[in-house]
Amino acid sequence: MSTETTEWNLGAGLEGRGVIVTGAAGGVGGATARALAAAGARVAAVDRDEAGVLRLAAELGGDHLAVPFDLADTGAIDGLVERVLEEFGDLWALAHVAAVLRRQLVDEVTEADWDLQHDVNLKSTFFLNRAAGNAMVAAGQGGRIINFSSMAWLLGPLWGSDAYVASKAGIVTLSRGFARRFGPSGVLVNVISPGQVDTPMQHTDIPPEVVRQSSAACPLGRLGRPEEMAAVVVFLASRHASFINGATLNVSGGSVMY
Repeated sequence: MSTETTEWNLGAGLEGRGVIVTGAAGGVGGATARALAAAGARVAAVDRDEAGVLRLAAELGGDHLAVPFDLADTGAIDGLVERVLEEFGDLWALAHVAAVLRRQLVDEVTEADWDLQHDVNLKSTFFLNRAAGNAMVAAGQGGRIINFSSMAWLLGPLWGSDAYVASKAGIVTLSRGFARRFGPSGVLVNVISPGQVDTPMQHTDIPPEVVRQSSAACPLGRLGRPEEMAAVVVFLASRHASFINGATLNVSGGSVMY
């Protein structure tokens, strides 16, 4: 019988490792940054909300980094990754949570509305995944990239989210391509597909009765919590997820089943 000790803690392997969390001033992003920090990782908290990301970094304390950054500025993404590498000397994981949503009827969507949501949600995913993945490959130690989609990538748009959902569906496809590209180097790329989560975005421009109906329609009878999404990120970033690559994990409480 083997006497080898197995680490079963959720964040095994994250101790002292550098990670980037985008959307860190938001509900799910903030919960993810806190969970990764609690697992021992050094967190580079990225968000265009400068005050919010500075408050988060102060809350985390210790060896963490606040990075005010607008992901719509895709030309600066390589520099963002380089800065984190300079500060930490290490980049093990990227948790790309950030997104923007404008709820509008189809006929109200302007080209500017479309471009904003696709630049922040989809275009930034491509360039951030590429920059982070190439850095991880160059370091030669493997790594983890965790992107966020939405259960609507499979269901289609609801409540005026057509442009948003198109961008989120694209994230699934992009992630599969990067999973094939980086997988041979031990850099694993996966997607979390949340259901309805109790964050400010979930309540933006939606009648309260619709939110209540969504909650009741879930087999668990409630909305998800940001911390429940964050726990899945920690698992995917850990050494326990060493054979999960190119997957889209349904974290919807059963609102979607496939």
